[in-house]
Amino acid sequence: MSKSEPIKILVVDDIAANLDLLQGPLEQAGYRFLAARNGEAALKVTRLAHPDLILLDVLLPDMDGYEVCRRLKADPALAEIPVVFITARDESEGVVEGFAAGGIDYILKPFRQEEVLARVATHVQVNRLTRDLRQKTQELEIEIEERRSVTNERNKLVGHISQLAQQEAERWGITSFIGQSQTLQTILNSVSKVQGADSTRVLITGESGTGKELVARAIHSGSNRSKGPFVTVNCAALPTELAESILFGHRQGSFTGADKDHLGHFELAHHGTLFLDEIGDMPLAIQGKILRVLEDGVIQPLGYSETRAVDVRVLAATNVDFQQAAETGTFRRDLYFRLAQYVVQVPPLRQRKEDIPLLADHFLHLFAEEMGVKTPGLSANSLAALADYDFPGNVRELKNIVERALIESAGDEIERHHLYFAHSTAPQVASPLPDADFPDDLQEVTYIFIKRMLMRTNGNITAAAQRLGIHRSSIYRIMAQHDPDFDKH
Repeated sequence: MSKSEPIKILVVDDIAANLDLLQGPLEQAGYRFLAARNGEAALKVTRLAHPDLILLDVLLPDMDGYEVCRRLKADPALAEIPVVFITARDESEGVVEGFAAGGIDYILKPFRQEEVLARVATHVQVNRLTRDLRQKTQELEIEIEERRSVTNERNKLVGHISQLAQQEAERWGITSFIGQSQTLQTILNSVSKVQGADSTRVLITGESGTGKELVARAIHSGSNRSKGPFVTVNCAALPTELAESILFGHRQGSFTGADKDHLGHFELAHHGTLFLDEIGDMPLAIQGKILRVLEDGVIQPLGYSETRAVDVRVLAATNVDFQQAAETGTFRRDLYFRLAQYVVQVPPLRQRKEDIPLLADHFLHLFAEEMGVKTPGLSANSLAALADYDFPGNVRELKNIVERALIESAGDEIERHHLYFAHSTAPQVASPLPDADFPDDLQEVTYIFIKRMLMRTNGNITAAAQRLGIHRSSIYRIMAQHDPDFDKH
């Protein structure tokens, strides 16, 4: 009902004088007067006009008022309209029957106009408050459901992120850093110092590929937040126009393309750790907002007027010279000082070459297990070649070299000619698998690996399976996934 629309009162009475007696006072009080002189007419007027209150005489020519009320209450569209009976019967039996039919009150004849107006005003107000309460309740239920949906989405995303984080931690050996060098021991000592300092923000510096994220994961896994999510943000890949939405979230409709509510990375990392990787490349426009979160512990998603508190430990990593970045105006000094409460410097692999054999062996076992093959050894020549290389891509490059060498060797011992050094000035051994064609998908790599072994054994599946250390059925299954006609060859 619109606020400007007058409240409608339907009076049902078969005596015209009673209708006339009430029409004037009700209209003077600002109500819209409606009338009906029998039960069927009352039902019809109610369905058409949907009055706000019905004054219903009990004695009607076609059916009694109780029956009219029962029919009204049986109709879901009319059941909420309050009914007040007008009756000359004062006996308790009639009163009980009226309430049982669905009435909320009764007025005795002969009635006084003042009493009727007072009863009408009271019930109209009660009905309005009831309707408002019902609407507020519905809105609250919708809001609760929306919040429940957002919470469920967050829990699902956090669970997925945590699962991926655990898989990545296991893949990189997060529980035990690989290496025995003094340099690595220095890093581990730094990590152990800050693991329990939950409020300390840590800046991890070093070249690309040195394992800065590994250090961040180690800090998280040894902290009181280890059961919470570990959320990674690649700041270098943040589109400036979407950075605020990605980090802080947004409300549906807050901008073109925002077709649903979105949780930002800060909320996804609630009670956990947010790792801002390559923080030095973060768009300048968003750096001030990050600083505010670090200072106040609150975020404001796009489209919301209120802020939200977040309990997040922020770790950051960079390969940028912050002194130079501050001088050129590409990074805020105040944000740098907020982030760098404690600094962990991760050295390049060329400064801890004594760790290379252990790292190479670790990666070799890792990839052999993923491919379902026996782990081959590393020849003395291949280890010497690895030791002589400077690894500009650091640990990440070593990992890629070992993965490719395992495929090139087809399960045999890793020799020097199986190693491919992308940045070496020394002549490279010709490879049957050009770097541009090197697949990223592990299933594709495994298929190529097995196919090459079958070529070596002249198609003898049993011999290939024995050399690879896997079952014949595994070869049939993997090959058939890429070549449906394989078992017909």
